[in-house]
Amino acid sequence: MTRKNDFVALGFCSSDYLAVLPNIPMDSKVQMLEHLVQGGGPAATAAVAASRLGWSAAFVGTVGGDAPGKTILADFAAENVDSSAVLVRPGKKSPIAYCWVDAPSGKRSVAWTQGDLPELESSEIPVEMIAQARVLHLDGHQTAAALAAAKLAKKHGVMVNIDAGTLRPGVKELLEYVDILITSAEFARQLTGEDDPDRALRKLGNIGAEVTGLTMGDAGSLALAPDGGILRCPAFKLDKVVDTTGAGDVYHAGFAVRYAETQDRMESMRFASAVAAMKCTKLGGRTGIPTRTEVENFLRTH
Repeated sequence: MTRKNDFVALGFCSSDYLAVLPNIPMDSKVQMLEHLVQGGGPAATAAVAASRLGWSAAFVGTVGGDAPGKTILADFAAENVDSSAVLVRPGKKSPIAYCWVDAPSGKRSVAWTQGDLPELESSEIPVEMIAQARVLHLDGHQTAAALAAAKLAKKHGVMVNIDAGTLRPGVKELLEYVDILITSAEFARQLTGEDDPDRALRKLGNIGAEVTGLTMGDAGSLALAPDGGILRCPAFKLDKVVDTTGAGDVYHAGFAVRYAETQDRMESMRFASAVAAMKCTKLGGRTGIPTRTEVENFLRTH
């Protein structure tokens, strides 16, 4: 019998190799200050965040039958994320990413490869798992399967959430099935042609999602209010930012979880901003993801 999961994420997963450096070199060498190997990927990390926040979570995607693929699955198991719908493709290479983190700023550079995995087919999606979810979370990868999953979710009244970070082929078609459309500033600019965040946000609103928003890193986030105004949520200021890897991934998970619980846009933005800020205090996209209790304690003092 299929396990029922509140939060089902479909998209990209990888094995991340992270290094904290005193500076990011060019044509020179530098000694690492810290390093870590950890699972990554936008939708995959969002599933981990949902699990830490107290929801049952699953990931849908593909890995190769190689060592990184085994590591990715082991990381899901350690986080209590159901990976029963992850297809292992023997003889194929799993996605990996190399992340260099600048110690003074916490900002990072990422080089990644999708490996040689064939994308998930629409016929390979776990129908029962998606139909029983509270939230289907997408990241713009596995677009054929994502479109089929989004249509299925809409049919069963499942809220569809998308982390729209990159305008990849096939993503535009997905947007009409999305309930929570929160994009990066760059995605919004590419899609709308508007450099101004407010104007870009209003154009995004024409797509017709229940919630439309925009993330701007340390400049905070925006969302359209029900009355047509713009809600503005600043990012939390931290004494020390260690690593921004995965901050957007966990923001989207935090927003979807809290919005499904409250239907309050500003409350959900503040909650998601806290989740993202706390994540940035440790190396890796997942290490610093807080539990629900930790988020609530943080919000009481910030």
